[in-house]
Amino acid sequence: MLQNQERAPRNRTVTLTLEEQAKYKNRLLRLEQPVELSEVINRTIHQDLFEIFDFLPRQSVDLLFIDPPYNLNKTFNSSNFRKRSLDTYTDWLDTFLTELEALLKPTTSIYICSDWQSSPAVFEAIKNRFQVRNRITWEREKGRGASKNWKNSSEDIWFCTVSDRYVFNVEAVKLKRKVMAPYTINGTPKDWDRTDTGNYRLTHPSNLWTDLTIPFWSMPENTDHPTQKPEKLVAKVILASSNPGDVIFDPFLGSGTTSVVAKKLGRQYFGVELDEMYACLTEKRLEIAETESTIQGYSEGVFWERNTFKTQ
Repeated sequence: MLQNQERAPRNRTVTLTLEEQAKYKNRLLRLEQPVELSEVINRTIHQDLFEIFDFLPRQSVDLLFIDPPYNLNKTFNSSNFRKRSLDTYTDWLDTFLTELEALLKPTTSIYICSDWQSSPAVFEAIKNRFQVRNRITWEREKGRGASKNWKNSSEDIWFCTVSDRYVFNVEAVKLKRKVMAPYTINGTPKDWDRTDTGNYRLTHPSNLWTDLTIPFWSMPENTDHPTQKPEKLVAKVILASSNPGDVIFDPFLGSGTTSVVAKKLGRQYFGVELDEMYACLTEKRLEIAETESTIQGYSEGVFWERNTFKTQ
């Protein structure tokens, strides 16, 4: 949405004026022929993904993050996605995964987002293609209430690898939790730290993520994209499954969270986005990230539980 309406004074949503969209549009990349990685690195490609598969650089990607349209009726600014049968949705997933395989290295990790209804289709599309490592479930605390069903407030992320050679930096994604019943040996904390603000311990990351906050109007990462993922969520994926300098690719870039977080964490990136406004929002957010590199919920090298960290 362009900035053509009044918003509350404390609303920090990233928007575009007409002048800004014209400015950032000039930074967007369009491919007309096969390119080398150096020609797309740290760029936003504004095109239909399905028209440029043959142009993208082969064996260039260290981490593939895919957040495709879920199998729902959804409007994304200038485009619409329509729900189809689960088998047809599986075929659609299979089509672009087949093409994206050429971009991957033997050491690449792949993360694919889904909701509960499309999750079986994702598994069907990946089970014989990649090595499926895990299914992460994360809590969307903004789930819509239902009168005759359980409130839908979670989504899935499938974690896969191309082979048995892959990066997983477990120390980089530990969660800092409050210790509710601190245990000591002769008065010395066992596996936890005593601080002026409370008692905490670092815990190993699990496949159940309950520490995330969906972007909303008072958060500086928020945009008007209807399915924007939290920067903290993408940071977990990038820190766990890549090293500094690695190349992160997002074929359904949206408003640019993957590229922005990759930049903040010292990775290289490129992405593809069909909608011009979202692609321009990506460029604006990347520009902001040049001087503002914080990620809400991640500081001092660790992830904090929701509402236990100091907002930066």
